[in-house]
Amino acid sequence: MGVALRGIRRTFPDGTVALHGLDLAFEQGEFIVLLGPSGSGKTTACRMLAGLDVPSAGTIEIDGRDVTALPPRLRGMGMVFQNYALYAHKSVFENIAYPLRVRKFAADAIRSKVQAIAALLRIEPYLHRRPAELSGGQAQRVAVARALVWEPAICLMDEPLSNLDALLRLQLRTELKRLHRDLSKTFVFVTHDQEEAMTLGTRIAVLRDGRLEQFEAPRNIYRKPASRFVAEFIGRPAMNTFDGEVRDGRFHAPGWAVPVEDRPAGPAVLGIRPEQIEIVPAATEGAFPLVLDVCEPVEPDILWFLRAGDRSLIVRGSGDDIAAESGDTVHVRFPRGALHWFDPVTGARLP
Repeated sequence: MGVALRGIRRTFPDGTVALHGLDLAFEQGEFIVLLGPSGSGKTTACRMLAGLDVPSAGTIEIDGRDVTALPPRLRGMGMVFQNYALYAHKSVFENIAYPLRVRKFAADAIRSKVQAIAALLRIEPYLHRRPAELSGGQAQRVAVARALVWEPAICLMDEPLSNLDALLRLQLRTELKRLHRDLSKTFVFVTHDQEEAMTLGTRIAVLRDGRLEQFEAPRNIYRKPASRFVAEFIGRPAMNTFDGEVRDGRFHAPGWAVPVEDRPAGPAVLGIRPEQIEIVPAATEGAFPLVLDVCEPVEPDILWFLRAGDRSLIVRGSGDDIAAESGDTVHVRFPRGALHWFDPVTGARLP
């Protein structure tokens, strides 16, 4: 079951444009992540797919069929919301069983399906409880079970982990990865957390201000970001980027310069990942000096914040790389194969 959003535009009554002609297509069985900051249009896109909102322009196709005007109940999609949306007066069993009862499943089939999905999500001991008696992680598992129990073709999830603490988020993230593998269903997952996106998605759609910046596998997005925005949004810490100018075979930024090869002269933006910067002896070819400002241990690694003109340059390495204190001069080198180049005006990736 392929899904395609073609030219989807959403304009709110006050004139705000949430989506600017979004084009996005994916195949059955993928784990698609819609990633972006607040206001990027990711939740709007998810609601359009679910049928909860109607696009101002464009079409939505499922398996080649136009479903733009089709109501949510006829689209074959389950939805998990950020706030769980469980029925407080019903037991966990009845919360999960509700979609089956609405669809007139037989009692034996309801019991069998609820037990099966509860076992898959490891919530069998809680079937008799009410939602108020559950932890956040348990409640979210119930919400996922309710969305999947009737075996929808597509499961939509709108920031389902954002209300959980860090440990629970990690645990449930692992559960979702396993669920996707075991059920072979299509998942569409909305998040602002790039770590969730990178670990869960088979492909990630990075959105910004209602526009699609990049749609690729996580590895490709990390290693070859399509724009400066993607480069700075993906990664912890994010990619270092610097405005400067290429001249005389060197890239010049305020306070430092680095040798580069085969780059045309003129303004440019240089980017490099913190873990790819090398701390080297002063005599190393291509090395240049910077002043250590702050050192942050993030075991087993260490982040060094180096003063580079009026900016900080972040280096990620092991605690054994250097023995230096704030104010000391250290020398760094940019491996030529680690450099990324972006247009200083549009932000687009340059060859």
